[in-house]
Amino acid sequence: MVPRALCCAVIAVLCTPSGAAASCARLAPDWRPHVFEARDWAAHRHGTVSFAVRTETHLYGWRTDRTVPMASVLKAMLLVAYLDRGTVRDRPLRAADRRLLDPMVRRSDDVAATRVRGIVGDAALYRLARRAGMRRFRAARIWGLSRTDAADQTRFFLHLERYVTPRHRATALHLLRSIVPSQRWGIGRVALPGWRKYFKGGWGSGTGAVDHQVVLLRGCGETRVAAAVMTTADGSHAYGKRTLEGVFRRLLRGVTALQAGRAASPGPRPRRAGRARR
Repeated sequence: MVPRALCCAVIAVLCTPSGAAASCARLAPDWRPHVFEARDWAAHRHGTVSFAVRTETHLYGWRTDRTVPMASVLKAMLLVAYLDRGTVRDRPLRAADRRLLDPMVRRSDDVAATRVRGIVGDAALYRLARRAGMRRFRAARIWGLSRTDAADQTRFFLHLERYVTPRHRATALHLLRSIVPSQRWGIGRVALPGWRKYFKGGWGSGTGAVDHQVVLLRGCGETRVAAAVMTTADGSHAYGKRTLEGVFRRLLRGVTALQAGRAASPGPRPRRAGRARR
């Protein structure tokens, strides 16, 4: 008699749709972010919106060099700066390290961020900004008031793990991929089959003064896209979250046109995207 568990496993394999194992995504050669659609929609929202989408070869967006207070978006830079410290990069992480980094990133704990900022200092943040090619990053005494723009954040996120020593790269990506459910709004609510999302949001004190998100999307192999949406003066955090989701949905529509080398239904050709300066 064939064991019941083995039978179930065989049935599961037989019932799996052809090609389902190949679940990672690729960019269609002619895909472009829907900049005009996202811009036109955002223009009718309260507040001010800027955004950028970066691939390996191009930067697209709207108001890509508008600087804004970073709020908790800075925590991704704090994470990378901490992991690449000389006293951390060449050893295994300890429980004390994880007690700082896990809450700072996964549930955006401000106390942990303040402690990490005190450990790494502004000099480490500026060194990281230079390595990533960021042009408008400015640290502030109150870390949440440090400034950035959408273009710089996509520069940083597109190959974020490069700025972390190989020993700790998996940790950095895991933390950005495992944001707690209560903070998985905006890009976290946009279904992107085949892509792995690594993101961080920033929303100040929840007043709607700032609501931002930056995300790295990783597909098959080295396929990747970075996107940043920065909003200010939303009126409320709830409204800002809806703005973020709406902009991301429009910008990234059709990004999964190819999955694991198989073309999906192409649909209408996208409108020409607005290309920004790199």
